[in-house]
Amino acid sequence: MSNYKMNTKCVQGGYTPGNGEPRQIPIVQSTTFKYNTSEDMGKLFDLEASGYFYTRLQNPTNDYVAAKIAELEGGVAAMLTSSGQAANFFALFNICECGDHIVASSSIYGGTFNLISVTMAKMGIEVTFVSPDATEEELNAAFKENTKAMFGETIANPALTVLDIELFAKVAHAHGVPLIVDNTFPTPVHCRPIEWGADIVTHSTTKYMDGHGVAVGGAIVDSGNFDWMAHAEKFPGLTTPDESYHGITYAEKFGKGAFITKCTAQLMRDFGCIQSPQNAFYLNMGLESLHVRIARHAENGQAVAEFLQNHPKVEKVHFSGLPTDPYYARAQKYLPNGGCGVVSFELKGGRKAAEEFMSKLKLAAIETHVADARTCCLNPATSTHRQMTDEQLAAAGIPAGLVRMSCGLEDKADLIADLEQALA
Repeated sequence: MSNYKMNTKCVQGGYTPGNGEPRQIPIVQSTTFKYNTSEDMGKLFDLEASGYFYTRLQNPTNDYVAAKIAELEGGVAAMLTSSGQAANFFALFNICECGDHIVASSSIYGGTFNLISVTMAKMGIEVTFVSPDATEEELNAAFKENTKAMFGETIANPALTVLDIELFAKVAHAHGVPLIVDNTFPTPVHCRPIEWGADIVTHSTTKYMDGHGVAVGGAIVDSGNFDWMAHAEKFPGLTTPDESYHGITYAEKFGKGAFITKCTAQLMRDFGCIQSPQNAFYLNMGLESLHVRIARHAENGQAVAEFLQNHPKVEKVHFSGLPTDPYYARAQKYLPNGGCGVVSFELKGGRKAAEEFMSKLKLAAIETHVADARTCCLNPATSTHRQMTDEQLAAAGIPAGLVRMSCGLEDKADLIADLEQALA
């Protein structure tokens, strides 16, 4: 479906039924798959044939949905994971090992910050965090001989900084490493990082892609553009024989599909962070309306941001759709059709004022969630980012009194009225 527009791909991408086959993607709710001979199954274990033998590695339902997401992002291959956290971990760990180094934007989701700075550090993988506004010289200075990847978020959660994808890609490629971009907030409907130079794209599909708060999941998309063999010494896992799979060299045998194949054959095999076929089915239902929903989310976010910007009790509003926002110009480049429905704002009075304000909301619910059909909000410093120190919060652009509001699909007039009464 490469010649079709985004809206059509959302509805029909990834799966084309044959004569008499189910019109909707079927849920293959089976852990195992039958074969007539051991030889037939052996070819699958040797990666000599494509097919299914155990859902921990691959499942037809998941593959249909992953194929749709790959089409939406403009990639050559994709895989589903059990969560967005699993997707980011797999994307990084697939090319990093003990003794390696990552360069990452400091303005990222708190869970991902903790994953990279704490958990992966225990595995011997170091990180240098850089400002999303760092100059080319500052970005270059962060790299080391053992740097294997660069990471950032298109629209950071919850600081809402906008990544200069083209610059980050330029620097990453100058050092012979791929740029990995988490594109959860804008989704491929509003931004396709691969077109700006990103090599690998990740998603928490739990958010806008699902859109209804029913299925946790993640996805990894490979552009197929990074030449692993050109930097063979940096990525031995892809460019030298894998003895756990009969000496296969992924980059040689699978070409543009090497990254996802290795990620499935090694990491999904060993860690088992598979998305359930049932959740993949729910995810596809969300994807079919993604192009319609994300436009309304962005419209509501814009209206709410404009209201808050002019309110006397609001100290500052973070939303790249506002001309006064420091990321407005960058958003016009990467997000010309709008970003997302998430608005972050600081109330005069700090943390105490933020907590009191949220307790007065009636329509918007306090939830540890975002990008839902229903409006929700939280104070990141006391929830999603509570593991971070005040210094780390400040570096990530998340003051202790910040409120993150995810505007749902309700009428924008009702959302503004709820904000107005809560602020009063």
